[in-house]
Amino acid sequence: MPLLSSAPTAASDVARVHDALARARARLVARDAVTVRDQVTLAEIPAPTGEEEERGAWVARRFRALGLADVRVDAAGNVVGRRPGEDRSEDAPRVAVCAHLDTVFPRETPLQVRHEGRRLVGPGIGDNGRGLTAMLALAETFDGVQLRTRHAIEFVATTGEEGLGDLRGAKRYFAETPNVVAAVALDGAGDERIVHRAVGSRRFRVTFAGPGGHSWAAFGVPNAVHAAARAAAAIAALPLDDSPRVTVSVGRIGGGICVNAIPADAWLEVDLRSTSGAMLDRYEQSIRRAVHGAAYEENVIRAEGTPALTMRVEVIGDRPGGELAAEAPLVAGAVAMTRLVGRVPELGAASTDANVPLGRGVPAIAIGAGGRGGDAHTPAEWFENAEGAVGLARALGIVALAAELVGAA
Repeated sequence: MPLLSSAPTAASDVARVHDALARARARLVARDAVTVRDQVTLAEIPAPTGEEEERGAWVARRFRALGLADVRVDAAGNVVGRRPGEDRSEDAPRVAVCAHLDTVFPRETPLQVRHEGRRLVGPGIGDNGRGLTAMLALAETFDGVQLRTRHAIEFVATTGEEGLGDLRGAKRYFAETPNVVAAVALDGAGDERIVHRAVGSRRFRVTFAGPGGHSWAAFGVPNAVHAAARAAAAIAALPLDDSPRVTVSVGRIGGGICVNAIPADAWLEVDLRSTSGAMLDRYEQSIRRAVHGAAYEENVIRAEGTPALTMRVEVIGDRPGGELAAEAPLVAGAVAMTRLVGRVPELGAASTDANVPLGRGVPAIAIGAGGRGGDAHTPAEWFENAEGAVGLARALGIVALAAELVGAA
């Protein structure tokens, strides 16, 4: 008889599943040193966004060694493997467990992990070496024999999660995979936070182009850098809403060829974020108006007879937002399971692979994968395996709830 017949909300249901997982948690603790060794190995395999193949191949080999079914690499480079559930019907529901392969670091970045006291230090050791390793640990623990679930669990190592990767892998997987009833993204360290609100973002590259010329002889032609500066100032001055929260930032700007030439071209890149899709739409229009206004202002003061400046706004990133209510079964179960492993749950918002299923109406959360970490996205990134197995146990319980545990030994 199944431990769970539907997604749980009652604390007693969660406690029953937690108790049933006692031996599985003990196995995670026993393999803790192996888990950390895998984490170091993964962190030392280069995986810049768009170049995840080598790390993906390593994960695929591990998936096959663990006996996952239908291990494959899809067109986006995602590595996918499935642990079948008790329900083998053609349209059987499945639960997705995701962890991203890519890092923010260029290929030439030294990746050797070093020990500094209790800490492991190296680029990507936490983000997302820890998430990937936790996914492998769960794939081994949910073996279909000692732990059995009603729903299939699909383990997905995704590509393009960072930066201008624009969640490429998650977008491809969730667009092509039917019957996903819940998704859990494992991202970095930690064992308390539960991300149930997806911070959506739109990113723009704005370009201005004009005739350019000598800074003295051609003075009066429109100046592309001046227009870019006007646009940046106008964007920075936009009044921003607090509820839902909106942020906007000019992250990069450049143009011209030398100090004594009127620049013929200039560009800037803008990052717009909110948990609300309506706010993203509204502020996109504000940004476009600011850019058009900057071009107009530069053109209106140009010398008579000189060519006008042109401008272009290109969307270079579009991450969906979304929110899963705190009382939803997946969130409520994660909160209860966090308490049962002895931690205080913290609900939060972030931009992760979970954005994509949330944007498609699929219940999803993102959680840390245990231990403690810091200085992410820097060469000094660190991870400390402080009771790291607690985070793995929490993830185990949350996935067991979502996939409906039917047997444990």
